[in-house]
Amino acid sequence: MADAAVSYGFLLPTRELVMSQATPDVNQIIDLAERAEALDFDSVWAGDSILARPRLEAFTTLAAVAARARRVKVGTAVLLPALRHPVVMANEAANLDLLSEGRLILGLGIASKMPAVRAEFEACGVSIDHRLGIFEETVTLMRRLWREPSVTFSGRHFQLQDVSLGLRPHNPSGIPMWIAGSVDNSLRRVARLGDGWYPNPVSPQIFAEQSRQLDGFARQAGRDPQELHRCVYTTLNINDDVAQAERETRAFAEGYYNAPYDVMARVQSFCYGTPDTCITWLRDLAAAGAQTIVIRFACPDQVGQLERCAAAVLPQAAS
Repeated sequence: MADAAVSYGFLLPTRELVMSQATPDVNQIIDLAERAEALDFDSVWAGDSILARPRLEAFTTLAAVAARARRVKVGTAVLLPALRHPVVMANEAANLDLLSEGRLILGLGIASKMPAVRAEFEACGVSIDHRLGIFEETVTLMRRLWREPSVTFSGRHFQLQDVSLGLRPHNPSGIPMWIAGSVDNSLRRVARLGDGWYPNPVSPQIFAEQSRQLDGFARQAGRDPQELHRCVYTTLNINDDVAQAERETRAFAEGYYNAPYDVMARVQSFCYGTPDTCITWLRDLAAAGAQTIVIRFACPDQVGQLERCAAAVLPQAAS
């Protein structure tokens, strides 16, 4: 489906399922993952939230997916490391990576300071004001725990003395960690700590500008910018009826984020309309340097969107 330069992923609707069903039918998610694999998507992804935006838990859901969908990569889009202790998270991620035979990618985020997210952090016993330091120490510690025989660490938030992780990832190099964010400090963090970059850009043009900034920060950090994988998270609604596509996209965003669509569209990536409109959008993201494009569908008919995307959009976007 995709050309060699771009791989395509599908974001599983784990939040939408919880929003729409009193008792979520988890088999629907696994069936969607299998369908995405059959349609030649390269990866499937699960988001993360405990309280702010309730959804199926990412690691256990992806473990079930990996047992049924045997080819696609599985990833988090995006996980909030600050809500977990790094030793526990490193162990759980290693286990999932073993179950998937090395197919796991960790998309990681910092989290915003929205009231619902602040309440989520408080309920989990974590100060949201310390989330940046916790994030950086967690990423550093997980990488060391996966690679080193024993880890001793004295940080502001975590202290470890001669800790050896019993479970190690499938690959000795560890698990790829792609970090979200687009402001300067976020890009500097990606350049210092990330294996890849995972933004949700408003437009291909903005993505290209931020990507050039990331190149500069990587060089300042003594790294080759080409080492950093570029992955874009974008939301589509494919429909010849453009007015209907817009209505569904607006309803989706407002229900998902409990915020006006016009506010969310100023900070996130949305594209709705005909297949040709979506093809152009994906081509422009690829031309701007996206190596992986993860697609979320802003539509109640996830199966229909998935199949239409595979049949009418991705072959042309890749040509």
